[in-house]
Amino acid sequence: MADRRQVLKGLGMAAASAAVGSHVRALAAGDEPDYKIEIAPYSFEVAARRFMKTIAYNQQVPGALLRLHEGRPVTIEVTNHSVNAELVHWHGLFSPPEVDGAMEEGTPMVAPGASARYTLTPRPSGMRWYHTHTFAGKDMKRATYTGQHGFLYVEPRENPARYDREFFLALEDWDGQMLGGSDGSMQAAYDVSAINGKVLGFGEPLKVKQGERAILHVVNMSATEPHWIAFAGHAMQVVALDGNAVPTPKVVPMLRLSPAERVSVLVEMNNPGVWVLGEVREHVKKAGMGIVVEYAGSSGEPVWQQPEDLIWDYVQFGRRGDTAGPDTSAIEVPLLFASKFAGHGALDRWTINGESYPKTDTVMLTRGQRYRLQFKNPSTDDHPVHLHRHSFELRRVGGRETRGIIKDTVLVSAGSQVEVEFTADNPGATLFHCHQQDHMDMGFMMMFRYA
Repeated sequence: MADRRQVLKGLGMAAASAAVGSHVRALAAGDEPDYKIEIAPYSFEVAARRFMKTIAYNQQVPGALLRLHEGRPVTIEVTNHSVNAELVHWHGLFSPPEVDGAMEEGTPMVAPGASARYTLTPRPSGMRWYHTHTFAGKDMKRATYTGQHGFLYVEPRENPARYDREFFLALEDWDGQMLGGSDGSMQAAYDVSAINGKVLGFGEPLKVKQGERAILHVVNMSATEPHWIAFAGHAMQVVALDGNAVPTPKVVPMLRLSPAERVSVLVEMNNPGVWVLGEVREHVKKAGMGIVVEYAGSSGEPVWQQPEDLIWDYVQFGRRGDTAGPDTSAIEVPLLFASKFAGHGALDRWTINGESYPKTDTVMLTRGQRYRLQFKNPSTDDHPVHLHRHSFELRRVGGRETRGIIKDTVLVSAGSQVEVEFTADNPGATLFHCHQQDHMDMGFMMMFRYA
């Protein structure tokens, strides 16, 4: 796999030095971009006297919020001050493949010391994010194990809900290492978990006032780990998943986010005090994943209330009373996920329909056609799968029909099946993969191409 990536990297650099089309432009004197992203080494204090050395965007973790407007073109300049070739993926945007940020689709890599400019017309609206999209293998200092991630919000023409205050929260895992399991395979483990680059109690609290309505945009930017989040003393109303408004907003006691998923929630600030918003699983919260929420005029030790059970269900946010079956015009595409033991001390190989990338079959699409992807996961691992450059509608989860939930990343739990439908309406090379870095690195990818 490393050799394949090196070949692709070389091809990407060659493409970058040639004419690469209207969406990726060479630098021109006096022509200022709308935004600049600089990739460089960075050290930050995640806890008192505990520093993390990483690669980050613009010398901060997470990267700066890019607030774009739907349908309004924007130019972003990326400069790479790191020692490895890099690129930035605009997760959830319907970008052309040469801009999307995946070398498998044809986006040119940005060589060390080089810069590139990308012209995007942001769509769809809502909570997106941006991150690196490179190979790591066992190197926990590369790819999404680093601080190369940031918020990207595309302003909608109409907000899904009224609110007084807005917060963006990044769930992160740090100081990772590869550990061997009882079966001899390897998996990632972390010593530190954080929200917005700070462990619980170290960073600044979220400041609120009684009577306000706050919207929280929560993004799981971890390379491999799911997270369960609760807000002590408060209920959270889910209004959007992956940046897309849900048909049925629902008040829930906690959120579950697999890597790359986003959840936007409304919270009525009606319980003055000092509270903790954090990870439900106690060992992860002890590793630091939490943030203090402080009402104006309140003081004292932050209060946490431990939920008893882990509760989450995509289907509850679907259109009520709509149990329509499959779209008979949709072409079914079965995708079976499985692993192959690669030997003691090695990462498992992952396959789709029996093959690892780049040997996985290519799905050929016809523009305008509806497709039903059947994600079948008999393995013992969960898989947060992501389709680039498109959104899909959840149609069947855990044996139950649903409608109206639009996402670009969905968790296919171990031993389960999820079915989604999408319309092929954005021509170009399109990557599909598991968003766990270790799974993607070890072959869990395939390409969709338009005929």
